[in-house]
Amino acid sequence: MKRLLFIPLTLAVLTLLALPPACGRPEESPTPTPDSTPAPVPTPSPPPSPPAPAPTVELEFDFREGYQGWTAGFAEYKPGMDMQLGAEMRRLPQELEIDGTGCYLQGMNHSDDLFMFLKLGLGPDEGLASGQAYRVNFTIVFASNAPSGCFGIGGAPGESVFLKAGASPIEPEVYLDHEEDYYRVNVDKGDGNSGGGEAATTAGHIANGLVCEEVDLQNPPYVSVERRHEHKFAVTASPEGELWLLLGTDSGFEGLTAIYYQSITVTLEPVEE
Repeated sequence: MKRLLFIPLTLAVLTLLALPPACGRPEESPTPTPDSTPAPVPTPSPPPSPPAPAPTVELEFDFREGYQGWTAGFAEYKPGMDMQLGAEMRRLPQELEIDGTGCYLQGMNHSDDLFMFLKLGLGPDEGLASGQAYRVNFTIVFASNAPSGCFGIGGAPGESVFLKAGASPIEPEVYLDHEEDYYRVNVDKGDGNSGGGEAATTAGHIANGLVCEEVDLQNPPYVSVERRHEHKFAVTASPEGELWLLLGTDSGFEGLTAIYYQSITVTLEPVEE
């Protein structure tokens, strides 16, 4: 009689659990699912603001209040010439009926080329910007005793005395040209009496509008004259933000010229070069 072999159920189950996987390789751990959340994108910085435009500078000078920084100079004559040069703050002529003073300049033009001028330095305290180019406009009020339409030695006492105005990034200074033994100014105000240059251009003349034949030429009266002028060159302030205003008379009349500057108004308007 055959005997039946009985394996306990518990032992059979344990044996099955211990068998290797069917594919004959070890089980692999589950692969983690990658994080699909996108990385945050940094917000770009706003572009820098453009620099603020330089302001327009407006200046007014009334010589009833003194020099206010203006100084006088004389050029284009030889040493030793009797030029009768003078510059001072002087009470205005009575016929103007204006109480106060003016900046008085006079000279006897024996050189036939006398340049009598005023200059004033400006800088950041007046609102100028370093390296900025400016268009310069003037309103000049002066008292002249040179009638219109007169004849004179070398030229008319009014129409041959030219008013010039402008500006320069360097200080206008008088120097002696040793080769020609002649006092000159170191900036370009133009050749001759009526010519203009980068530092000063012609703003008219000093004839006062009175008819020559109706005036006592031994004692000609003073009349206030206004000239408006836009300098023909843009002027660039120095790296320190400085420039110099320049105005004066360039004479072709070989006689005495004596004028009173009463007031000067200047506008410096920024421009793109």
